[in-house]
Amino acid sequence: MSSEVVVEGMENNGDHGNTKQKHHVEQVSDDPFAFTGKKLSWQKLQRNDSLDMESRGFYKSSLACRGRSMSVIMQLAFQSIGIVYGDIGTSPLYVYASSFVDGIKNNDDILGVLSLILYTITLIPLVKYVFIVLKANDNGDGGTFALYSLICRYAKVGLTPNQQLEDTEVSNYKLEVPENNRIKMASRLKSKLEKSSFAKIFLLLVTMLGTSMVIGDGVLTPCISVLSAVRGIKEADSSITENGVVGISIAILICLFMVQRFGTDKVGYSFAPIICVWFAFIGGIGLFNFIKYDPTVAKAINPKYIVDYFRRNKKDAWISLGGVVLAITGTEALFADVGHFTVRSIQISMCSVTYPALVLAYTGQASFLRKNNDLVSDTFYKSIPHPLYWPMFIVAVMASIIASQAMISGTFSIIQQSLSLGCFPRVKIVHTSAKYEGQVYIPEINFILMIACVAVTAGFKSTTKIGNAYGMAVVFVMTLTSALVVLIMIMIWKTQILLVISYVLIIGSVELIYLSSVLYKFREGGYLPLAFAAVLMSIMCIWHGVYRRKYYYELDHKISPEKLKGITSGKNLARMHGLAIFYSELVEGIPPIFEHYVRNIPAMHSVVVFVSMKSLPISKVAAEERFVFRQVEHEELSVFRCVARYGYTDVQNEEEAFEDLLVKRLKEFIIGGGFLASERVNSGEFEGVEKEVEAIEKAVRGGVVHLIGESEVVAIEGASMRKRILINYAYNFLKKNLRQSDKLFDIPHKRMVKVGMTYEL
Repeated sequence: MSSEVVVEGMENNGDHGNTKQKHHVEQVSDDPFAFTGKKLSWQKLQRNDSLDMESRGFYKSSLACRGRSMSVIMQLAFQSIGIVYGDIGTSPLYVYASSFVDGIKNNDDILGVLSLILYTITLIPLVKYVFIVLKANDNGDGGTFALYSLICRYAKVGLTPNQQLEDTEVSNYKLEVPENNRIKMASRLKSKLEKSSFAKIFLLLVTMLGTSMVIGDGVLTPCISVLSAVRGIKEADSSITENGVVGISIAILICLFMVQRFGTDKVGYSFAPIICVWFAFIGGIGLFNFIKYDPTVAKAINPKYIVDYFRRNKKDAWISLGGVVLAITGTEALFADVGHFTVRSIQISMCSVTYPALVLAYTGQASFLRKNNDLVSDTFYKSIPHPLYWPMFIVAVMASIIASQAMISGTFSIIQQSLSLGCFPRVKIVHTSAKYEGQVYIPEINFILMIACVAVTAGFKSTTKIGNAYGMAVVFVMTLTSALVVLIMIMIWKTQILLVISYVLIIGSVELIYLSSVLYKFREGGYLPLAFAAVLMSIMCIWHGVYRRKYYYELDHKISPEKLKGITSGKNLARMHGLAIFYSELVEGIPPIFEHYVRNIPAMHSVVVFVSMKSLPISKVAAEERFVFRQVEHEELSVFRCVARYGYTDVQNEEEAFEDLLVKRLKEFIIGGGFLASERVNSGEFEGVEKEVEAIEKAVRGGVVHLIGESEVVAIEGASMRKRILINYAYNFLKKNLRQSDKLFDIPHKRMVKVGMTYEL
């Protein structure tokens, strides 16, 4: 049985005073008990930060940077082949069929489409992503949130007011910003972003849209990859119907999602040999077909054939771009998965294996089609030499499963990032690997993805329609990434304006042309990713909107040190032995829910630690830099504040129990920088510090209780209809049907007390 106490009530709107005080701190020896009597200068060590209004002292440690040897980079390059390139590597299964939906009308059209494919995979995956976008990684991590986090760290564009001075002390927080004569333009843009509420909201919406589209990729990649691979079985047995192919595909998809809970760490790095075999097959067969059928297709390197293709086909050529763009599906995953590897390792694997194999594959298929125009609807399997059919079929199915696995895992990681930044409702994050970083599993999302994949496969049945939807998601994400990268170029990299303009004119123009083409196919399946995005963005906007309102409410009603002193000095308040850990989302100050708790239960533990879980706009926070402690000004209270800082890829359920880690760090704080510790060290008096440590240990022995602030929210009386629907119905519906805080932090139920309170927003 879980012993939970729930205290509920209504908070009246009121104002709490805030006080701002300045305090100083001195450094002590790295050895906790190696105190010295030497007096240090208070002036030199003067320090002010956002927690000074309630506290004194701080705990900080450094993080050493580690480089990677060339042998490690080469190993990572090999491993990346299995994780990063499954999606783009399986594109030859369906690109020509999706480009020539109505058949080949002119033999030279093949040269035009081949030329388009070659220049597209050169310009977008190779030039844009591998050599430009990968450099916009956030301490090694990539994806839409990585770009947003870089912008948030450089400019104050976050909508939640939790930026604090001490966050810049985290070793990987600061950006290496070049100093050059373009700093004026960067400063001007930064200033405009920080002053514009519209710009802040727009940036967040762009990030949410990009994230939603990548999640849409997680639905569509398994559908089109598995369906295209399985379709090849009709070559061996023509009696198998279209419904039979769809049924087999759905069975594979269900099995794929059912094994997700076991994690991918045990099999993830076995993917590389399979994908290497796949690239060897498609590259080798492509070279064979190129020599056998029509080597003259090499002239497609001349962009003149693109111009001729558009002159002949006009609107039809423009529409066919929606099929050509499928040649670069999975490119965003290349950026999103850089955190598992390194920029250099992905550059090596792309240039040495993936790009050459894809060029040979598409060139070989074009040579085959020049002699077999009527087989375009099933180009891939028809172009395979007969003795290699079964081996190629087996490898194709395996490669499609791997491509699907990579996108599903990527979807889990993206949801985790959204959750950590307050942009997604609470869901359970399961860390499936102690060895490999970033391997997470989310049960609720896995089930929803499985249902969506089965529904799309059974409903569309055709790879052409799924391809239309897939192309929409792919191009939308790429366009949004380009927009964020341009901001980073100007503000952070301070790139020459001519290079920025060149990027926009070349890369941006190409992507906008492709976007216009896929939008034309909106009714033919293109609406699907936009529908996914609309649902996901609605959920994100509802959750984040109320989350911010609630945060501002707590910020406006936080308890000042003076009020805390008054609350705890009441005659009826009993002090009992033990350590109370009080969880809240408020980063700056003591939350109003504590006053509500004491008013209803007039008892207070001998030691109280207010813990705030804070997400920083960086990918990871080192364990030794996780906690920031302060002691509330009135030392006789034994009340501490703690901010537990996490990056958006960190998992909060760590190997070491959170409770044990917090107590250990708290004692280190008291020894190394607690309240008046410096004065005691300088005077040679150790007793005071030792007594404080002993008091903590005694409190732990007396029992640790976890107090969770579970605030309910309702719209204030007289609020507009829109506000009432947003808060009372939409937000509370999401909250009631998802995980609670105790399940997210693995808090022991037998030592947990829930404190309920209602905020009127």
